[in-house]
Amino acid sequence: MTDVEVTRIKVGKHPTGIIGLKEALMAVATEMRGAADEKIRETLLERLGKKNYIAPNTIDMYGQAFLREYKRFIGEPFREAEGLGVEIKVLGPGCPRCEQIEQTLMTLIAEMKIEADLDHVRDPLEISKYGIMSMPALVINGEIKATGGVPPKEKLKIWLEQAASKIKT
Repeated sequence: MTDVEVTRIKVGKHPTGIIGLKEALMAVATEMRGAADEKIRETLLERLGKKNYIAPNTIDMYGQAFLREYKRFIGEPFREAEGLGVEIKVLGPGCPRCEQIEQTLMTLIAEMKIEADLDHVRDPLEISKYGIMSMPALVINGEIKATGGVPPKEKLKIWLEQAASKIKT
């Protein structure tokens, strides 16, 4: 029996596990380099639809998510989905300092009534994509804000306010 690789991505507003995403991205990047976005989107939907259930009313959302992940994979600029809130990632193995940042962020998000997606990335391969060497690390809307320590609560609050204000404009 082979291991099934599941990658978590955001589809619409929801983090969703996708089976075989990395394999499909590698194949499409090799076979379809330079193809139109729509063709790449359709090919990814077709390939990934064989291993993942995609409800008919969610095909557009999945297609956008797959194309975004493809562009991220090949290093092309991509447009994040709009209006989905602040994207926050705590990078670290789950040590007490990582947990402290995550808990503080959850409290601040609730207190400030900010729409946000908070994800704790523990996978060393995913963490390595950010090029950081010391953990815990904090990434807000794709920007590395802190590495190697726990930022003060007031600093976290300022970063969240800044990120939220950019989402609303």
